[in-house]
Amino acid sequence: MKSHITPHNYNITRSDRRHRNKHNSFLIWFTGLSGSGKSTIANLVEKELFKNGINTYILDGDNVRNGINKDLTFSPEDRTENIRRIAEVANLFIDSGTVVLAAFVSPYKKDRENIKNIVKDVNFVEVFVNTSIEECEKRDIKGLYKKARAGEISNMTGISAPYEAPENPDVEIQTEKESIEDSVQKVLHYITPKLQLKYE
Repeated sequence: MKSHITPHNYNITRSDRRHRNKHNSFLIWFTGLSGSGKSTIANLVEKELFKNGINTYILDGDNVRNGINKDLTFSPEDRTENIRRIAEVANLFIDSGTVVLAAFVSPYKKDRENIKNIVKDVNFVEVFVNTSIEECEKRDIKGLYKKARAGEISNMTGISAPYEAPENPDVEIQTEKESIEDSVQKVLHYITPKLQLKYE
């Protein structure tokens, strides 16, 4: 089937879109346990970027699994496919000149490495929202940990499935030590230079 697929070259390029938007486009990937604060921080970072005229879009675990990935389970194989599809969607947004913020547990290192391969390393910012399992269980905003402990949920990351923490993230946020405001500023400080356009 692949032999019958021929990519079409369109007149408007990624560079054209970036220059019209007056900023670079890339993916900010927030990884961490469920309840770590990924979506909260991503939401506030987007709010600041949007306020400053940056074209943005958020991809969130629950939202994506209600739509494009609703056919997937939480098995290791389906988790990998979940992340692959999200990376491909993010790559389209990057091509459109948009700064993408993605908040996903994404527990496996190999899957996060694959994201880099898809969007290219230069377009990838890894933010590790480092919150202990104990703290996440205390928060348990969605009641997932309680259900996992009761055996109602299988393959729960941090309980019955592993989380492989990033070894060298671009930004690490320790939510038990840093305020949400400081965490947001930390991300903004890192990505601000990346927003500047370079001639392509």
